[in-house]
Amino acid sequence: MHADLDFSSGINCFVGLNGEGKTNVIDSIYFLSFTKSSTNVVDSLNVRHGAEILMLKGDYDLNGVHEEISCGMKLHQKKQFRRGDKLYRRMSDHIGLLPLILVSPNDQELVTGGSESRRRFLDSVISQYKPSYLGVLQRYNKALQQRNSLLKQEDAVFDDLMDAYEHIMAETGEEIYFERSKFIDAFIPIFQEYYSKISSNNETVGIEYTSHCQRGPLLEVIQRDRSKDFIMGYSLHGVHKDDLVMSLNGYPLKKEGSQGQSKSYLISLKLSQFNFLKETGSHTTPLLLLDDIFDKLDSERVSNIVKLVSDSGFGQIFITDTNRENIEGILSMIGGSHKLFQVKGGVIES
Repeated sequence: MHADLDFSSGINCFVGLNGEGKTNVIDSIYFLSFTKSSTNVVDSLNVRHGAEILMLKGDYDLNGVHEEISCGMKLHQKKQFRRGDKLYRRMSDHIGLLPLILVSPNDQELVTGGSESRRRFLDSVISQYKPSYLGVLQRYNKALQQRNSLLKQEDAVFDDLMDAYEHIMAETGEEIYFERSKFIDAFIPIFQEYYSKISSNNETVGIEYTSHCQRGPLLEVIQRDRSKDFIMGYSLHGVHKDDLVMSLNGYPLKKEGSQGQSKSYLISLKLSQFNFLKETGSHTTPLLLLDDIFDKLDSERVSNIVKLVSDSGFGQIFITDTNRENIEGILSMIGGSHKLFQVKGGVIES
């Protein structure tokens, strides 16, 4: 798939049947912000079948400053990212420069899946406005991995080494807990306001952050059940077990929410994430990517969402849908600057 696209500074819509390449466009934009695909964990899977290389380039206007971001990768070789002519030595140095929020069907895991997806949501937001957080998280995860390796060695006990890993986990874990708690406290009121607007005030929602850090000093919590950890072969306690408990009208969302309510909850989370990132970090308005999100939503909720994102507080928006009439209806409601692209067989026409 090859395309050279000139986008509107307002809304950009991509219409096409499933499998025609709409999500590839969205994923390319995501790739340039996060140095990876939103769908394929293995970089080589992003190279088209029969091709040898992947190349992406984006020209950005960041608060009046032109930035050129490019990525190149050959099969079986390490990808390279550049900012202008400068090659990034570490991919993590790029995170946060181009803030972006993606809402897609895959995000339903946030609501219906395990706690790992919700921790990933927390960490992705915080790392975009506080770059040092990513390094703390990496140190915690490395110590956790090393401690788990020791726990699997049945015939050997390395108390000094175990103590060292536990101290690193406790120190970095409490810092992670502090940042996650601070974020959630600021995030919840924004989230509840968005959900109220999308649902026309028909439901109330809540989020509760749970962590082993709430049981006392994390070092004590980790060391308290070391014998159980040896039996299980992995670490039972730490911030790698943190979770967000999501509720609708005071009841667990997983059990009580309809498909439309769950999707409204998810979209509210992501729009709140957008709002939060806009006001923090680089103070750059994030790109908003809405990939096939209107399915399972009634017309009132779709209208409410469209009105929200067409507000002047949102910047450049990218929307995909299979139904051209839906998209044209959305554009007629919004007005303003926009472009409509037709996608078929990997070919994009405006």
